[in-house]
Amino acid sequence: MRCRLCGGPLEQRVTDFPFKIGDSSIVILKALPVLQCRQCGETELEHATMLRVDQLLAGVDMSAELEVIRFAA
Repeated sequence: MRCRLCGGPLEQRVTDFPFKIGDSSIVILKALPVLQCRQCGETELEHATMLRVDQLLAGVDMSAELEVIRFAA
C-alpha cells in the first residue's frame, strides 16, 4: 500500500492513538494496529480496524474528559 499524501510505503505498526469525542472528551486507544507511512509519518486505519474503533467509541462515557481503552480486535 502507498500513502495517500506522499505516495510513500506504508508499514504496519501498533501504537497508542487519541480520538477527540465531542467538545470535551478524549479517548486513547492503546495497542491500536495502524498503517504508517515511512516517509511522512501519516497514519491510516484499515477498514476492519476502523469498524472496531467505531464500536469502541460508541460505548464511551461522554461525561468523562479522558478515557483509555485497550484495543482488542
